[in-house]
Amino acid sequence: MPLVHLILTALVTLTAARPVSLNPRVVGQKFFASQSNALSLNDGVGAGVDVYTHYTGDGSAAASWPAMTHWVSFQQMFDTNAEIMKHACTNIFQMPDGSDTTDPEIGLIWNAIQAAATSSGVDHRFILAVMMQESQGCVRVWRTVSGNGNPGLMQDHEGLHDCNPAGRGDYSRIVNPCPADKITGMVQEGVGGTAAGAGLAEYLNNAVSHGQAAGVANMDGGNSQVYYQAARNYNSGSVDWANLDNGFSSDPCYASNIANRLTGWVRAAQGCNPGW
Repeated sequence: MPLVHLILTALVTLTAARPVSLNPRVVGQKFFASQSNALSLNDGVGAGVDVYTHYTGDGSAAASWPAMTHWVSFQQMFDTNAEIMKHACTNIFQMPDGSDTTDPEIGLIWNAIQAAATSSGVDHRFILAVMMQESQGCVRVWRTVSGNGNPGLMQDHEGLHDCNPAGRGDYSRIVNPCPADKITGMVQEGVGGTAAGAGLAEYLNNAVSHGQAAGVANMDGGNSQVYYQAARNYNSGSVDWANLDNGFSSDPCYASNIANRLTGWVRAAQGCNPGW
C-alpha cells in the first residue's frame, strides 16, 4: 500500500478508566444499523483538509458537526497516518529505541482494521480514527491502569491482547515483532468489546437506540452523529447526549478530535484545549 512520507505530529489520548462491568458480556458485537461498505477503500472525499475545527454540542449536523459525506477515504486516511505510526512509540510516548511500529506491523494493522470492519459492520475509517486517537498506531504502547487496565492499539477495556504487557515504564516484556494475532486481537477487542467492557459496535448501537427513542430522524449507520456520540462513550464510559464536550473524568476534546481525524486532520495545531 502506498505511504505518504511526511514528518507528522498529532495529539494522543490514552483512555481513562472506564466503568467496570459486573456482569459477563458478549464479545464480538456487531453494529446492526450499519449501512456502509466497510471494505471500500475510496469511500470518501480523498485526503480531506488538514485543519482542526473545535466542534461542540450534540454531534449533529444542526450543531455543525461534519456529515459522513465530508469524511476522507480509508485509503487516504491510512496513508497520511502511516508515518505517525512509524514514529509514535519513540516520538510521542518516549519509549526506547526499537519500539516503533515497523512497516510489516503497519500492514498487519491494515489487515486487522479491515477484518474488524467486515465482521462488525463498523466503518473502517471510524476504527482507524479511534485507534490513532488512542495509541497513534504504536503497537507496543503501554497499558493504562486506573481502576482497570486498557491495553494495546485501541486501549480497550481489560483486553487480552498486548505487546507491552508490563505497562508504562517497564519495557522488560515488550513483544517485538508484535505478531498478527496480537494486533488483530487488539483491534477486534476495541471494536467488538471485551468481557469487561463495551467496544465501538456496542456504543454505536447505544447511540442509534438513544436517538430513535428520542425521535431523531435518520438515526442509523449513515448518520455521522452516532459515531461522534459513540466516540464520546468509548472514551469516558458515559455520554452527555446534548454536550459531547462533557468528558466526565476523560478528555473533553475526544469526540471533536475524532470528527477532525475523519475529515483529514493529521498535523495541524489542535483547536481544542482539554484543560487537564
